[in-house]
Amino acid sequence: MSSSFQVGPNSLSLLQNGTDFFPALCADIEAAQHSVHLETYIFAADETGRMISQALQHAAQRQVAVRLMIDGFGSSSLPESWVEEMRRAGVEVLWFRRERGFFRMRRYRWRRMHRKLAVIDSEVAFVGGINIVNDVPDGEVFDAPRLDYAVRMQGPLVHEVQEAMRHLWSSVRWASMRKRIGRLRVHLRRRKPDGSRQLAALLLRDNVRHRHEIEAAYLRAINHARYEIVLAHAYFLPGRRVRRALKRAAKRGVRVVLLLQGMVEYRFQYYATQYLYGQMLAEGVEIHEYSGNFMHAKACVVDGEWATLGSSNLDPLSLWMAREANLAVRDTAFAGHLRDTVMHAVQHHADKVLSPPKHPLTVFLSRLSYGGIRLLVGILVRQRH
Repeated sequence: MSSSFQVGPNSLSLLQNGTDFFPALCADIEAAQHSVHLETYIFAADETGRMISQALQHAAQRQVAVRLMIDGFGSSSLPESWVEEMRRAGVEVLWFRRERGFFRMRRYRWRRMHRKLAVIDSEVAFVGGINIVNDVPDGEVFDAPRLDYAVRMQGPLVHEVQEAMRHLWSSVRWASMRKRIGRLRVHLRRRKPDGSRQLAALLLRDNVRHRHEIEAAYLRAINHARYEIVLAHAYFLPGRRVRRALKRAAKRGVRVVLLLQGMVEYRFQYYATQYLYGQMLAEGVEIHEYSGNFMHAKACVVDGEWATLGSSNLDPLSLWMAREANLAVRDTAFAGHLRDTVMHAVQHHADKVLSPPKHPLTVFLSRLSYGGIRLLVGILVRQRH
């Protein structure tokens, strides 16, 4: 069940997993009178995708202006027939860097639109990490749900989300690759959306003015932590600055809890993360692996006061390459509730890691994967400039 909080002038509802998120999103789309704008990395051709597609089509048929942006890599398996069906119903569908075949994917392949945002009637917005895809794949049986979060909001923050979406839509549709700086970027820059002074702030990551905004917010919160840091990340491979900040926090007596992916989804990423286990455990960091299902959460709570969640993982692709969107909230009720949900998963659906991998093959794979990812990212980052 979702929980609602009044954070300054904004009303925030914390939604856990697709069981909370999809009914809320569909209800708002079905009630839309003027406009619906949705961005997602994955739009799957499954029951959930059909449900959202039909809601968008019904809204368009009511003369509601409906825009859908989907990532060309994350949604590459979406059949063209689905896209054409939505377009015939009046839905504007825009691809973000559509890919057509592996050998045609060059370095820009990794610069993805990984955001999951929605705005309905300029009054309601969603920010989170949940894709348009079934929580549980067909035929699979798990002990727990796939852990993930989103926030439904009303209030002044809706305008910021809407403007961020409008800017990207315009940029992808009309602007050239050289014209990425607009009034929105300057506007958000002036608002200082780092979560340090505002009770709730939208954090963006792009390759122009907001390259380090999300990482900087994490670093600021971790460096000022007094007694506890709780991180839930499906893909955890942060850079040296974040790793050092976490280890320093543990050394000064802050409890650092990591809830990470326990099931192998992407082997390269999984083994690369295991490479970090030894150094983290040696500094007193707690590591727990979510084992009840695949995990997709991207959330952090510091001292039960500051929290962030959204689309950004703590890994190279999210922090250095992709377009991401997070929400930062400074509120003890909201942060405390998010912490409780993560710690419930730690206590009931996770296994504590007591020592780093010791099997020679696992050690070899973890070193190889970590080195390979760092090399690849170094090449891609240099090519980006």
